[in-house]
Amino acid sequence: MEKYGYRFSFGPWNIHEGADPFGPTVRPSRTFDDKLAEYKKLGFDAVQFHDDDAVPSLDDLSPAQIRKAARAVRKKLDDNGLLAEFVAPRLWEHPKTIDGAYTSNNPQDRAYALDRSKKAVDIAQELGADLMVLWLAREGTYLREAKDVVRATEQLLEAINTLLDYDPKLRIAIEPKPNEPMDLAYIPTMGHALALGFQANDPSRVGVLMESAHSILAGLDPSDEIGFAMAFGKLWSVHLNDQNGPKFDQDRSFASVDLRRAFNQARVLDENRFWEVGIVGLDVKAIRTQPAELATRHLSNSLRMFLRLVELVRSLDKKAMEELVAARDYEELDWLILNHLMGRS
Repeated sequence: MEKYGYRFSFGPWNIHEGADPFGPTVRPSRTFDDKLAEYKKLGFDAVQFHDDDAVPSLDDLSPAQIRKAARAVRKKLDDNGLLAEFVAPRLWEHPKTIDGAYTSNNPQDRAYALDRSKKAVDIAQELGADLMVLWLAREGTYLREAKDVVRATEQLLEAINTLLDYDPKLRIAIEPKPNEPMDLAYIPTMGHALALGFQANDPSRVGVLMESAHSILAGLDPSDEIGFAMAFGKLWSVHLNDQNGPKFDQDRSFASVDLRRAFNQARVLDENRFWEVGIVGLDVKAIRTQPAELATRHLSNSLRMFLRLVELVRSLDKKAMEELVAARDYEELDWLILNHLMGRS
Protein backbone atom coordinates (compact mmCIF):
# COMPACT_ATOMS: atom_id res chain seq x y z
CA MET A 1 0.00 0.00 0.00
CA GLU A 2 1.56 3.29 -1.13
CA LYS A 3 1.72 5.70 1.83
CA TYR A 4 3.00 8.77 -0.08
CA GLY A 5 5.44 9.67 2.71
CA TYR A 6 2.74 9.74 5.39
CA ARG A 7 3.06 8.10 8.78
CA PHE A 8 0.06 7.10 10.84
CA SER A 9 -0.80 6.70 14.52
CA PHE A 10 -3.64 5.77 16.81
CA GLY A 11 -4.07 5.44 20.56
CA PRO A 12 -4.59 2.16 22.41
CA TRP A 13 -8.02 3.46 23.48
CA ASN A 14 -9.13 3.07 19.86
CA ILE A 15 -9.20 -0.71 20.36
CA HIS A 16 -11.83 -0.82 23.07
CA GLU A 17 -14.56 -2.81 24.76
CA GLY A 18 -17.54 -0.92 23.34
CA ALA A 19 -19.05 0.49 26.52
CA ASP A 20 -21.04 3.70 26.18
CA PRO A 21 -22.93 5.96 28.64
CA PHE A 22 -26.01 3.75 28.28
CA GLY A 23 -24.52 0.27 28.29
CA PRO A 24 -21.66 -1.91 29.56
CA THR A 25 -18.79 -3.44 27.66
CA VAL A 26 -19.62 -5.80 24.78
CA ARG A 27 -16.12 -6.97 23.83
CA PRO A 28 -13.35 -8.46 25.99
CA SER A 29 -10.44 -6.30 27.09
CA ARG A 30 -7.14 -6.59 25.29
CA THR A 31 -3.78 -5.96 26.91
CA PHE A 32 -1.54 -3.11 25.85
CA ASP A 33 1.01 -5.60 24.50
CA ASP A 34 -1.69 -7.31 22.46
CA LYS A 35 -2.78 -3.96 21.01
CA LEU A 36 0.83 -3.00 20.29
CA ALA A 37 1.25 -6.09 18.14
CA GLU A 38 -1.60 -4.88 15.91
CA TYR A 39 -0.02 -1.57 14.88
CA LYS A 40 2.30 -2.77 12.13
CA LYS A 41 -0.22 -5.36 10.95
CA LEU A 42 -2.71 -2.55 10.37
CA GLY A 43 -0.16 -0.30 8.63
CA PHE A 44 0.55 2.13 11.47
CA ASP A 45 3.86 3.65 12.50
CA ALA A 46 3.37 5.38 15.84
CA VAL A 47 1.44 5.25 19.10
CA GLN A 48 -0.52 8.06 20.72
CA PHE A 49 -0.30 7.92 24.52
CA HIS A 50 -2.14 9.23 27.51
CA ASP A 51 0.29 9.29 30.42
CA ASP A 52 -1.37 6.29 32.08
CA ASP A 53 -1.52 4.32 28.84
CA ALA A 54 2.25 4.17 29.16
CA VAL A 55 2.49 4.06 32.97
CA PRO A 56 -0.69 2.80 34.67
CA SER A 57 -1.39 4.05 38.22
CA LEU A 58 1.32 6.69 37.88
CA ASP A 59 -0.15 8.70 40.77
CA ASP A 60 0.97 5.88 43.07
CA LEU A 61 4.53 5.77 41.78
CA SER A 62 7.68 7.73 42.54
CA PRO A 63 9.38 9.76 39.80
CA ALA A 64 12.06 7.09 39.49
CA GLN A 65 9.45 4.33 39.19
CA ILE A 66 7.58 6.31 36.54
CA ARG A 67 10.71 6.77 34.44
CA LYS A 68 11.65 3.10 34.81
CA ALA A 69 8.19 1.97 33.67
CA ALA A 70 8.29 4.39 30.72
CA ARG A 71 11.69 3.06 29.65
CA ALA A 72 10.23 -0.45 29.57
CA VAL A 73 7.47 0.79 27.25
CA ARG A 74 10.08 2.48 25.05
CA LYS A 75 11.79 -0.89 24.63
CA LYS A 76 8.49 -2.45 23.57
CA LEU A 77 8.02 0.29 21.01
CA ASP A 78 11.53 -0.25 19.67
CA ASP A 79 10.99 -4.02 19.52
CA ASN A 80 7.84 -3.47 17.46
CA GLY A 81 9.39 -0.84 15.16
CA LEU A 82 7.11 1.91 16.49
CA LEU A 83 7.44 5.52 17.64
CA ALA A 84 5.64 7.44 20.35
CA GLU A 85 3.91 10.37 18.66
CA PHE A 86 2.95 12.25 21.82
CA VAL A 87 1.99 11.94 25.47
CA ALA A 88 -1.13 13.64 26.86
CA PRO A 89 -1.77 14.08 30.59
CA ARG A 90 -5.13 12.57 31.54
CA LEU A 91 -6.68 15.47 33.45
CA TRP A 92 -10.38 14.59 33.39
CA GLU A 93 -10.88 11.33 35.32
CA HIS A 94 -9.23 11.85 38.72
CA PRO A 95 -11.49 13.17 41.54
CA LYS A 96 -9.20 16.20 41.82
CA THR A 97 -10.21 17.26 38.29
CA ILE A 98 -13.98 17.34 38.82
CA ASP A 99 -13.99 21.14 38.75
CA GLY A 100 -11.41 21.39 36.01
CA ALA A 101 -7.67 20.84 36.15
CA TYR A 102 -5.64 24.00 35.58
CA THR A 103 -8.77 26.14 36.12
CA SER A 104 -10.15 24.40 39.19
CA ASN A 105 -11.37 26.72 41.93
CA ASN A 106 -9.37 24.60 44.39
CA PRO A 107 -5.65 25.51 44.51
CA GLN A 108 -4.67 22.02 45.70
CA ASP A 109 -6.42 20.53 42.68
CA ARG A 110 -4.65 22.95 40.35
CA ALA A 111 -1.35 21.88 41.91
CA TYR A 112 -2.26 18.23 41.29
CA ALA A 113 -2.96 18.99 37.62
CA LEU A 114 0.44 20.63 37.15
CA ASP A 115 2.24 17.83 38.97
CA ARG A 116 0.43 15.23 36.85
CA SER A 117 1.37 17.14 33.70
CA LYS A 118 5.03 17.23 34.70
CA LYS A 119 4.92 13.46 35.16
CA ALA A 120 3.54 13.21 31.62
CA VAL A 121 6.52 15.26 30.40
CA ASP A 122 8.88 12.84 32.18
CA ILE A 123 7.15 9.91 30.45
CA ALA A 124 7.40 11.64 27.07
CA GLN A 125 11.12 12.15 27.58
CA GLU A 126 11.63 8.45 28.25
CA LEU A 127 9.49 7.48 25.25
CA GLY A 128 11.50 9.73 22.95
CA ALA A 129 8.60 12.10 22.21
CA ASP A 130 8.98 15.86 22.36
CA LEU A 131 5.26 16.54 21.86
CA MET A 132 2.59 16.88 24.54
CA VAL A 133 -1.06 17.12 23.56
CA LEU A 134 -3.29 19.11 25.89
CA TRP A 135 -6.94 18.18 25.59
CA LEU A 136 -8.41 20.67 28.07
CA ALA A 137 -11.38 18.40 28.71
CA ARG A 138 -12.80 19.94 31.89
CA GLU A 139 -11.47 23.46 31.48
CA GLY A 140 -14.84 25.18 31.44
CA THR A 141 -17.93 25.35 33.63
CA TYR A 142 -21.49 24.11 33.83
CA LEU A 143 -22.43 27.49 35.32
CA ARG A 144 -20.77 30.57 33.93
CA GLU A 145 -21.02 32.31 37.29
CA ALA A 146 -18.93 29.58 38.94
CA LYS A 147 -15.65 30.82 37.47
CA ASP A 148 -14.01 34.01 36.27
CA VAL A 149 -13.25 33.43 32.57
CA VAL A 150 -10.50 36.06 32.57
CA ARG A 151 -8.74 34.40 35.48
CA ALA A 152 -9.34 30.94 34.00
CA THR A 153 -7.68 31.97 30.74
CA GLU A 154 -4.73 33.33 32.70
CA GLN A 155 -4.50 30.01 34.59
CA LEU A 156 -4.37 28.07 31.32
CA LEU A 157 -1.56 30.27 30.08
CA GLU A 158 0.29 29.94 33.40
CA ALA A 159 0.07 26.14 33.14
CA ILE A 160 1.44 26.13 29.60
CA ASN A 161 4.32 28.39 30.59
CA THR A 162 5.10 26.19 33.58
CA LEU A 163 5.37 23.13 31.34
CA LEU A 164 7.48 24.95 28.76
CA ASP A 165 9.85 25.99 31.55
CA TYR A 166 9.92 22.43 32.94
CA ASP A 167 11.33 21.02 29.70
CA PRO A 168 13.06 23.44 27.29
CA LYS A 169 12.66 20.92 24.43
CA LEU A 170 8.95 20.26 24.97
CA ARG A 171 6.39 21.21 22.31
CA ILE A 172 2.73 21.51 23.26
CA ALA A 173 -0.19 20.96 20.90
CA ILE A 174 -3.52 22.21 22.26
CA GLU A 175 -6.52 20.12 21.20
CA PRO A 176 -9.68 22.27 21.30
CA LYS A 177 -13.22 21.00 21.77
CA PRO A 178 -16.35 23.12 22.29
CA ASN A 179 -18.25 20.85 24.68
CA GLU A 180 -18.41 17.38 26.25
CA PRO A 181 -17.61 16.58 28.94
CA MET A 182 -18.05 20.22 29.91
CA ASP A 183 -21.21 22.01 28.85
CA LEU A 184 -19.13 24.81 27.31
CA ALA A 185 -15.34 24.89 27.16
CA TYR A 186 -12.95 27.83 27.39
CA ILE A 187 -10.87 26.73 24.37
CA PRO A 188 -13.46 25.53 21.83
CA THR A 189 -11.77 26.11 18.45
CA MET A 190 -8.45 26.35 16.59
CA GLY A 191 -8.59 30.11 16.86
CA HIS A 192 -8.90 30.03 20.64
CA ALA A 193 -6.06 27.52 20.94
CA LEU A 194 -3.79 29.51 18.65
CA ALA A 195 -4.52 32.76 20.46
CA LEU A 196 -3.59 31.14 23.76
CA GLY A 197 -0.40 29.70 22.32
CA PHE A 198 0.70 32.97 20.79
CA GLN A 199 0.66 34.50 24.29
CA ALA A 200 2.95 31.86 25.76
CA ASN A 201 6.46 32.70 26.90
CA ASP A 202 7.80 30.74 23.91
CA PRO A 203 5.11 30.74 21.20
CA SER A 204 7.37 28.78 18.86
CA ARG A 205 6.78 25.70 21.04
CA VAL A 206 2.98 25.86 21.21
CA GLY A 207 0.82 24.60 18.37
CA VAL A 208 -2.46 22.78 17.89
CA LEU A 209 -4.05 19.43 17.15
CA MET A 210 -7.22 19.40 15.05
CA GLU A 211 -9.82 16.68 15.62
CA SER A 212 -12.49 16.38 12.92
CA ALA A 213 -15.34 15.57 15.31
CA HIS A 214 -14.48 18.46 17.61
CA SER A 215 -14.60 20.92 14.73
CA ILE A 216 -17.95 19.55 13.60
CA LEU A 217 -19.30 19.83 17.15
CA ALA A 218 -18.34 23.52 17.02
CA GLY A 219 -20.31 23.93 13.77
CA LEU A 220 -17.11 24.38 11.76
CA ASP A 221 -15.56 22.63 8.79
CA PRO A 222 -12.50 20.57 9.76
CA SER A 223 -10.64 21.43 6.55
CA ASP A 224 -10.97 25.14 7.33
CA GLU A 225 -9.67 24.57 10.86
CA ILE A 226 -6.75 22.59 9.41
CA GLY A 227 -5.94 25.29 6.88
CA PHE A 228 -6.20 28.10 9.42
CA ALA A 229 -3.66 26.40 11.68
CA MET A 230 -1.36 25.48 8.79
CA ALA A 231 -1.30 29.09 7.65
CA PHE A 232 0.59 29.86 10.87
CA GLY A 233 2.74 26.72 10.76
CA LYS A 234 1.00 25.51 13.90
CA LEU A 235 -0.76 22.29 12.91
CA TRP A 236 1.42 19.67 14.55
CA SER A 237 -0.99 16.76 14.71
CA VAL A 238 -4.48 15.71 13.65
CA HIS A 239 -7.14 13.32 14.89
CA LEU A 240 -9.08 12.36 11.79
CA ASN A 241 -12.51 10.78 12.25
CA ASP A 242 -16.10 11.55 11.30
CA GLN A 243 -19.30 12.66 12.94
CA ASN A 244 -23.06 12.51 12.40
CA GLY A 245 -23.77 16.17 13.08
CA PRO A 246 -23.34 18.21 16.28
CA LYS A 247 -24.41 15.50 18.70
CA PHE A 248 -22.08 13.68 21.06
CA ASP A 249 -18.46 12.94 20.13
CA GLN A 250 -18.83 9.83 17.97
CA ASP A 251 -15.32 9.18 16.61
CA ARG A 252 -16.69 7.41 13.56
CA SER A 253 -14.30 5.97 10.98
CA PHE A 254 -12.75 8.61 8.76
CA ALA A 255 -14.98 9.52 5.78
CA SER A 256 -17.74 7.14 6.91
CA VAL A 257 -20.31 9.95 7.20
CA ASP A 258 -19.35 12.74 4.80
CA LEU A 259 -17.01 11.71 1.99
CA ARG A 260 -16.61 15.19 0.55
CA ARG A 261 -15.83 16.69 3.95
CA ALA A 262 -13.16 14.02 4.40
CA PHE A 263 -11.82 14.63 0.89
CA ASN A 264 -11.27 18.30 1.70
CA GLN A 265 -9.40 17.41 4.88
CA ALA A 266 -7.09 15.15 2.89
CA ARG A 267 -6.79 17.86 0.23
CA VAL A 268 -5.69 20.67 2.53
CA LEU A 269 -3.26 18.39 4.35
CA ASP A 270 -1.74 17.01 1.15
CA GLU A 271 -1.56 20.27 -0.78
CA ASN A 272 0.29 21.80 2.17
CA ARG A 273 2.66 18.83 2.55
CA PHE A 274 1.60 17.77 6.02
CA TRP A 275 3.64 14.58 5.67
CA GLU A 276 6.71 16.80 6.19
CA VAL A 277 5.25 18.28 9.38
CA GLY A 278 3.60 15.58 11.42
CA ILE A 279 1.98 12.19 11.74
CA VAL A 280 -1.60 11.57 10.63
CA GLY A 281 -3.39 10.49 13.77
CA LEU A 282 -6.66 8.60 13.70
CA ASP A 283 -8.99 8.80 16.68
CA VAL A 284 -11.69 6.37 15.63
CA LYS A 285 -13.74 3.89 17.60
CA ALA A 286 -15.38 0.68 16.42
CA ILE A 287 -19.16 0.86 16.48
CA ARG A 288 -20.63 -0.96 19.44
CA THR A 289 -22.12 -3.76 17.33
CA GLN A 290 -18.75 -4.86 15.93
CA PRO A 291 -17.69 -8.39 16.99
CA ALA A 292 -14.43 -8.57 18.92
CA GLU A 293 -12.58 -10.42 16.17
CA LEU A 294 -13.46 -7.63 13.70
CA ALA A 295 -12.94 -4.66 16.01
CA THR A 296 -9.87 -3.22 14.28
CA ARG A 297 -11.39 -2.72 10.84
CA HIS A 298 -12.33 0.87 11.69
CA LEU A 299 -8.60 1.60 11.97
CA SER A 300 -7.45 -0.12 8.77
CA ASN A 301 -10.44 1.24 6.85
CA SER A 302 -9.75 4.80 8.02
CA LEU A 303 -6.09 4.59 7.03
CA ARG A 304 -6.94 3.14 3.61
CA MET A 305 -9.61 5.78 3.08
CA PHE A 306 -7.19 8.61 3.83
CA LEU A 307 -4.71 7.23 1.31
CA ARG A 308 -7.43 6.70 -1.29
CA LEU A 309 -8.50 10.31 -0.85
CA VAL A 310 -4.88 11.45 -1.24
CA GLU A 311 -4.87 9.59 -4.57
CA LEU A 312 -8.00 11.50 -5.58
CA VAL A 313 -6.48 14.79 -4.49
CA ARG A 314 -3.37 14.20 -6.58
CA SER A 315 -5.32 13.04 -9.63
CA LEU A 316 -7.62 16.07 -9.73
CA ASP A 317 -7.58 17.96 -13.02
CA LYS A 318 -5.92 21.06 -11.58
CA LYS A 319 -5.93 22.90 -14.90
CA ALA A 320 -9.68 22.43 -15.30
CA MET A 321 -10.19 23.59 -11.72
CA GLU A 322 -8.17 26.75 -12.29
CA GLU A 323 -10.13 27.55 -15.43
CA LEU A 324 -13.46 27.10 -13.67
CA VAL A 325 -12.34 29.23 -10.73
CA ALA A 326 -11.15 31.95 -13.12
CA ALA A 327 -14.52 31.86 -14.87
CA ARG A 328 -16.29 31.86 -11.49
CA ASP A 329 -18.20 28.82 -12.68
CA TYR A 330 -18.55 27.24 -9.28
CA GLU A 331 -21.50 25.06 -10.30
CA GLU A 332 -19.32 23.30 -12.87
CA LEU A 333 -16.50 23.09 -10.32
CA ASP A 334 -18.98 21.43 -7.98
CA TRP A 335 -19.86 18.94 -10.71
CA LEU A 336 -16.18 18.27 -11.44
CA ILE A 337 -15.48 17.42 -7.79
CA LEU A 338 -18.57 15.23 -7.42
CA ASN A 339 -17.74 13.28 -10.57
CA HIS A 340 -14.17 12.86 -9.42
CA LEU A 341 -15.31 11.46 -6.07
CA MET A 342 -17.60 9.05 -7.91
CA GLY A 343 -14.75 7.87 -10.11
CA ARG A 344 -16.08 9.41 -13.29
CA SER A 345 -14.48 11.89 -15.71
